[in-house]
Amino acid sequence: MNGIQALILGIVQGLTELLPISSSAHLAIIPWIFNWDIPESFDVALHFGTLLAIGIFFFKDWIELIKGGYKKIVKKEDSVEGKMFWYIVLATIPGGIIGFLLDHFVGDKLTTPLIIAVALMIMGVILYFVDENAKANTNYENMTLKQTFLIGLAQSLAFIPGVSRSGVTMTTARLLKVDRTSAAKYSFMLSAPIVLAATIFKIKEFVFNLPFFIGVIASFIVGIVVIKFLLKYLQKGSFKGFAIYRVIAGIIIIALTFIK
Repeated sequence: MNGIQALILGIVQGLTELLPISSSAHLAIIPWIFNWDIPESFDVALHFGTLLAIGIFFFKDWIELIKGGYKKIVKKEDSVEGKMFWYIVLATIPGGIIGFLLDHFVGDKLTTPLIIAVALMIMGVILYFVDENAKANTNYENMTLKQTFLIGLAQSLAFIPGVSRSGVTMTTARLLKVDRTSAAKYSFMLSAPIVLAATIFKIKEFVFNLPFFIGVIASFIVGIVVIKFLLKYLQKGSFKGFAIYRVIAGIIIIALTFIK
């Protein structure tokens, strides 16, 4: 793997991890198209870049969440931040465990281009219809334990390349009548613990060379831009464009499987 490949994949990761269009699908398909030999651990390294983006962009939020979570347990003080901290913790546990087990036992069997294409298209259609028809009765601060838990449970499906962690969590949030901006923010915050755990688990396999740093930095910078863009865009826009993109990408992948 060289620096140009790392740069391209880093940019792709920054775009596709945080938009509901599946980074795992893109990180699998692009090397497949160009016959690149990419280490499996590099995928996790790129996710670390977007994890840094989430950590930096929401730095004040994370500080308040941690402080609130501490005060709720130790000082019995209630706050929105304390509530959301423990909601994120509780929502991470089942989704993380189920996702890990499914990925461990069947994950390698689901990385074929056709499966990725079908997952992209099906999830795109679901995202479109859910987003178009769901009401927006709940914002981030007023999400309930039931809503946050079900969203966390849904992210276990992200082990299927093409489903998309952000895609399935944002879709579930919209299905549960969470407004679009809040759905995106909670999706970002919810992804952090699992990505952090994956980074720690895989860190022994990281090769700290120039391509590694190029990829991580690229995914970090693009990730920051994408978070800012999406949160602003969803104040008035919808997920329609992302749903359409998923279907088109799926069709292109299917066509390429026959060409190749």
